[in-house]
Amino acid sequence: MTGCIYVQDSCRLRVYDLIRLIGVEIMVANDRAAAIEVVVYSSGYRKEWDNFISQSKNGVFLFYRNYMEYHKNRFKDNSLLFFNNNRLVAVLPANLANMTLQSHGGLTFGGVISNNSMKTALMLGVFEALLRYCRNQGISELTYKPVPCIYHTVPAQEDLYALFINNAKLIARNVSSCISLSNKTKFAGNRRDNIRKAKRNNLQVQQSLDFNAFMKIEEENLVKRHGVKPVHTAEEITLLAERFPNNIKLFGSFKDSVMLAGVIVYESRNVAHMQYASNSVEGWNLGAQDIIEDYLINDYYKGKRYFDFGISTEKFGQVLNLGLIKRKENFGASAVMYDFYQMVI
Repeated sequence: MTGCIYVQDSCRLRVYDLIRLIGVEIMVANDRAAAIEVVVYSSGYRKEWDNFISQSKNGVFLFYRNYMEYHKNRFKDNSLLFFNNNRLVAVLPANLANMTLQSHGGLTFGGVISNNSMKTALMLGVFEALLRYCRNQGISELTYKPVPCIYHTVPAQEDLYALFINNAKLIARNVSSCISLSNKTKFAGNRRDNIRKAKRNNLQVQQSLDFNAFMKIEEENLVKRHGVKPVHTAEEITLLAERFPNNIKLFGSFKDSVMLAGVIVYESRNVAHMQYASNSVEGWNLGAQDIIEDYLINDYYKGKRYFDFGISTEKFGQVLNLGLIKRKENFGASAVMYDFYQMVI
């Protein structure tokens, strides 16, 4: 032990007592980590994995294997299960990329998923076991995207403390815009004007299965405005919606049976998240997207905790799209962070 510990005369704890206590704490931490077994996911654990996600306090349907594996050819899966005395206590959706363990490169977020048995000390043990596993495998870096707090059924930020203790660095902070549906505020005047315009033009909001029609609108807008294509193809989003019909839903705004705008919602226990939203040229002029959002916020999802519009940042959060976030905040949304950490091992 280097350096000195200075203790005031009034303190009853002597220096060697402090050293002894520190040593005991280190041994406890080591024992805790040693008791945790790290297992790399394989198909034999599929049922146990999915059951754990369904009973977790911070898991969403994105972590079910049937969702994660739709793009398995793009990522080298390296998901991990953590057992304490043969009892599954946590899982980590992850992939391996150039000796970096990512949580998970194909998902917006997804750190350590746990259930109500998780305690802070146990999470420290999980991270110690995780780091030990990485060192043994020659993995040099961990990138980590914790589940944003709005998706937690109960508070589940033990992993944030473990990241802090292990000197993880916050490298990205993306701003999402979210409405607490039990504490909504009045829409801004321009949003109300667009909704009235859509109603005057007899636009009708309906749930739809025509993902091809919507993704065509979405792709045209993204290519025109940003020169990029959607993350999902029409075929992929249709496949995922077929696998998760209760979680992935398309709502369209129609005039004479023609879709003018659409919103794809990823629905979890607490959150209705706008995964995609787009207008056609005609829809833009008629407030077609606004009337969908009004319906979702005030009617269809009024029983949820949160309505999340998604992020308005680029380049790891360094660039804020002012026009985009202003539009969301005009519906009464406020900021929630989608963070990204890096840990050198």
